[in-house]
Amino acid sequence: MGEEIYFDSNGNPPTDYNLLNWQRNSNGTTEFVVVGRYNIRESKENELSINITAVRWITGDQEIPRSVCSESCSPGFRKAAQKGQPMCCFDCVPCSEGEISNQIDSSNCFSCTNEMWPNENQTMCIPKDVEYLSYWEPLGFTLTATVIFCSFTTVSILCVFIKYKDTPIVKANNRDLTYLLLASLSLSFLCSLLFIGEPQKFTCHFRQGAFGVIFVLSVSCVLAKTIMVVIAFRATKPGSNMRKWLGPKVPASIVSICTSIQVFICTYWMLTCPPFPERNIKIKTGVIIFQCNECSDTLLWCMLGYMAFLACVSFLVAFLARKLPDSFNEAKWITFSMLIFLSVWISFVPAYLSTHGKFMVAVEVFGILSSCAGIAGCIFFPKCFIILLRPDLNTRQHLLGKGATQKTNNETS
Repeated sequence: MGEEIYFDSNGNPPTDYNLLNWQRNSNGTTEFVVVGRYNIRESKENELSINITAVRWITGDQEIPRSVCSESCSPGFRKAAQKGQPMCCFDCVPCSEGEISNQIDSSNCFSCTNEMWPNENQTMCIPKDVEYLSYWEPLGFTLTATVIFCSFTTVSILCVFIKYKDTPIVKANNRDLTYLLLASLSLSFLCSLLFIGEPQKFTCHFRQGAFGVIFVLSVSCVLAKTIMVVIAFRATKPGSNMRKWLGPKVPASIVSICTSIQVFICTYWMLTCPPFPERNIKIKTGVIIFQCNECSDTLLWCMLGYMAFLACVSFLVAFLARKLPDSFNEAKWITFSMLIFLSVWISFVPAYLSTHGKFMVAVEVFGILSSCAGIAGCIFFPKCFIILLRPDLNTRQHLLGKGATQKTNNETS
């Protein structure tokens, strides 16, 4: 054709191309517009030149369309292929609970370790919140303050009884048992503090056993007082052989035997399967429940069941003795105290089994406080009222006079 052809050292012809853009006009016709040039004879930087502003895309404007089927997945999501579509077509699915993805277009999500949990965006793992009943949170602080107040009140009552130990109302209520009961109630209140705060090996190991033994000591004292009320009344009848049971040996034996059984249960529990601190990750999602694992639920309920058994016996004996003459009328108050105790612990069982974490501990502490306060309030507050505010009633003549008056009225009727 009369044209001269030559090649460079790489065998390429000295080509020179125009870049054409097919542009559709509003009337439907197509126009070929030169928007650039490719010239191999230019320098490497200038071989290709394009006038971007002159290009018109199929969308009708100058914005370059994205040549992808799906947009990229952000961290916190994973790619899920669309059925029947090419691999570049996918959906972005949020990571499942407990998993994260920290890269763009991640194909998989990854689980956090047991001690970690995803952040809100599921892009990184952060330490889980640790939950336990702290002294400084409102619930823990309120319970702690209540424990200290109740224990201080019980010690104050003990001081009142010691100060007025020679008055008739104190003498009539077995002073030694009264002192022991008040001391054990004060310690029972303080045992609640072992349940509050960060669980430690020591507190987990001894808190249930200490409370179980000390509180059974209290209930044993109540049972001994109730039995001594009955014995004292029977001994006043002519020709009664119950006088030989009066004295410190019977109540001491009752308290020792009843408490020894609980000591055996708790000791066996502590030696065979002692409680231990545990970081439980299964109870509550995303939270570590720091608690004491009781190790043996059977022994726990044996301990609580024995306390309930003693309380039932005390309630039954006090209830049967509630109509004794006024001078021995402590049985009425013991009946009320045991009724409160049983009501609290009957309500405690479903509440304890239906809660977890720090609220389960709070329920147990509330049960301890309520039952101890019921015993202290019903048995000792009426006596403190007479000792401190109505000393005119704290006389032997008044106590015996009321009993004699009631006995006379009964015989007349």
